[in-house]
Amino acid sequence: MEIEFVKAEAALTEKTALAVVVFEGEIMAGPAAGLDQTTGGALNRALANARFKGAKGQTLDVLAPAGLSAGRLLLVGAGKRDAWDDVAAEHAAASAYSAVKASGLTVLRVVLPDGGERAVHAALGVRLAAYRFDRYRTKEPAEKKPSIEKAELACADPDAALAAFADHAAVADAVAFARDLVSEPANILYPVEFARRLKALESLGLEVTILGEAEMKDLGMGALLGVGQGSVRESQLVVMRWNGAADRNAQPLAFVGKGVCFDTGGISLKPADGMEDMKWDMGGAAAVAGLMHALAGRKAKANVVGVVGLVENMPDGNAQRPGDVVTSMSGQTIEVINTDAEGRLVLADALWYTRKEFNPKFMVDLATLTGAIIISLGNDYAGLFSNNDELSENLLAASKAEGEPLWRMPLPAAYDKQIESMIADVKNTGGRPGGSITAALFLQKFVDNLPWAHLDIASTAWKKPSTVPTIPDGATGYGVRLLNRMVADKYEG
Repeated sequence: MEIEFVKAEAALTEKTALAVVVFEGEIMAGPAAGLDQTTGGALNRALANARFKGAKGQTLDVLAPAGLSAGRLLLVGAGKRDAWDDVAAEHAAASAYSAVKASGLTVLRVVLPDGGERAVHAALGVRLAAYRFDRYRTKEPAEKKPSIEKAELACADPDAALAAFADHAAVADAVAFARDLVSEPANILYPVEFARRLKALESLGLEVTILGEAEMKDLGMGALLGVGQGSVRESQLVVMRWNGAADRNAQPLAFVGKGVCFDTGGISLKPADGMEDMKWDMGGAAAVAGLMHALAGRKAKANVVGVVGLVENMPDGNAQRPGDVVTSMSGQTIEVINTDAEGRLVLADALWYTRKEFNPKFMVDLATLTGAIIISLGNDYAGLFSNNDELSENLLAASKAEGEPLWRMPLPAAYDKQIESMIADVKNTGGRPGGSITAALFLQKFVDNLPWAHLDIASTAWKKPSTVPTIPDGATGYGVRLLNRMVADKYEG
């Protein structure tokens, strides 16, 4: 999608859809009033015959309006003025794009009610909404394909807006990268291929190191390797480093991702219905990869390490069994009660490795870890578990600013009893009650008292259907924007 910033009075063409964003209760204020005069009252006539009130996400379409050279005039509701912010601008522009993307027109111009002050965020909204994973479509009819090729954002100073958009464009690229990873089928994106794609990020300036099974065995990563032992695909651990701080040796920030490229449940086999969705059980690893892509793309002034554990969980004759005991890199032994509680085993070794190898300021892990978080929070909020209030507050602030919702959950020590094992140091599941909490308590045993947060993104990594204008159905890239914002706001110097 080509992005251009233009003056509001720039010439229109018949292949342009002109979208005017309006506030609820103020529809005919600002640009809309002038357009109504230009079109001989066409907007007022359309409003008289519609239920358009300017509510958030509402659209009103006027085809080939007389007196206007644009091929289409669209009013887009932004909701109440007092709720107008950066995210609202993104959503309004994304709604405009979705309304006309397959119209046959080639240009979308968006006019905002604030005179273009948030044009940069509107441009980001269009970029995110225009994402499409169509790599494997060979016979799609032309009329179903998007026709909009360029988005023009009206503003007072196009040159300044274009310069300001550079960092947002880097984030949009990174979100698209993460969405691509999650969207790929598992026969294409298995652990070694995933690692290859991350190695290619060295072109952005990242340092990328890949550990295979032999290296992980030498390190004692019995928990991670146990998950992958039933697959013919070799497990991988990928380390991505970005050293952008003035002191390249300064203590880094660390982000760790669960990368189960396909999860059958192993011997504790999942039901067949819906199992195809388990290709996105590597959403945490994709988010960490996307974050590192964003930081390198915008040349962040921070030292950051991203670590992802990549495995397949398959029910082979060599797969681990319920009741097996594995020894983690930390030396702690784990009784495997359910082989479908595998992500926490991957993270146990990845977290311990990151803690010991890099001694970071903090660690944040992301994982599509539990179905229980969907029961707790629904499909819009990810769960936040943490041993550190400052880190939690920073994550929640970034979450609000970027429109990627988080909700902090408790970590009661009393629930540790649910994961006590009769024969090992800990067992990998504590049963259904508080399932997301006991999973987080399990992970906490592998952070060695470092400030740490766990984001359970099982509820947010994939949306089908999506109710968010900037997220088409499918992979969301959740976490990339949130973590990038936290790094930018709190940890760059």
